[in-house]
Amino acid sequence: MKINQKQMERMMKQMGMNVTNIDAEEVIIRTAEKDIIISNPQVSKIKVMDQDTFQITGEVSEREKEDLSEDDVDMVADQAGVSREEAKEMLRETGDIAEAIMKLKKH
Repeated sequence: MKINQKQMERMMKQMGMNVTNIDAEEVIIRTAEKDIIISNPQVSKIKVMDQDTFQITGEVSEREKEDLSEDDVDMVADQAGVSREEAKEMLRETGDIAEAIMKLKKH
């Protein structure tokens, strides 16, 4: 037995379920260790008994979190007169703001 979309929506409404499609461009789930990025997502919000649940499908990728603060990167870049990328790279290498600035100034 095949059920069309309208029939499915009617049945869900009768069961007290309210489904809303959300036009999202990207979904990012942030955890302590990484970000989970869902591109080209199809997002549905399902409300049952005043409880919202989200169903998400799409292209999933992960990105590791960096321990570098944007303020630290900006400070090193400004003080050493280098790009933000160079400042990030040196901060990753040294793990210390002052040492990163000194090493970058020597170059």
